[in-house]
Amino acid sequence: MARIRLKLKELTLTEKVAKGRHIVSSMTNNASFPNPTPPLTDVTAALDELAQALALVQAAKSEVTTRVVTQDNAAAKVDQTLTKLAGYVESVAGTDDTLITSAGMDAKAARSAPTQPSAPQSLTANAGDREGEINLFWKAVPNARSYTIEASQDPATAGSWTHVGIATSASKVITNLTSGKRYWFRVAVVSAGGESGWSEHATKVVP
Repeated sequence: MARIRLKLKELTLTEKVAKGRHIVSSMTNNASFPNPTPPLTDVTAALDELAQALALVQAAKSEVTTRVVTQDNAAAKVDQTLTKLAGYVESVAGTDDTLITSAGMDAKAARSAPTQPSAPQSLTANAGDREGEINLFWKAVPNARSYTIEASQDPATAGSWTHVGIATSASKVITNLTSGKRYWFRVAVVSAGGESGWSEHATKVVP
């Protein structure tokens, strides 16, 4: 079983060259090893070849780094000059998109007005943990800012609804209701586009 562990795969190329030169130096004129195989001159030649190749790669990497810096500086200069040119075109064209595009530039798209949100879906009413409480849940509406909640005692009519809460998430505990009474609930969402219509009703007898 071999007792020598060179661990060459664990070394960097620079470390490998240094280790090889150390070995060659240690074996030169070493009476214990009079006829090295391969000859130390061959080992030295291989080490020199690796050292030269390594130096060329390092020089190339250094050149690439310099060239990348030059490229980035040139790109930044282009950005700066085109931005100034765009400012000049805008000062002449104002909001005339046709004039802007005639200069080979793109006009900003006009922002569309926010659309009115759809009413919340899947409203459910469950008995709360305490007397006089109802837990409401519904499907969250994207980009909702808040939800408005109304309730009505049974029977619900057009004029019987009253405001009972505002929620910022898709659930709300409604308190201070009359135990044993049936209530109806509905929810609307408020977003940048305004307020939605009312959700489908949910109903529950208050515990």
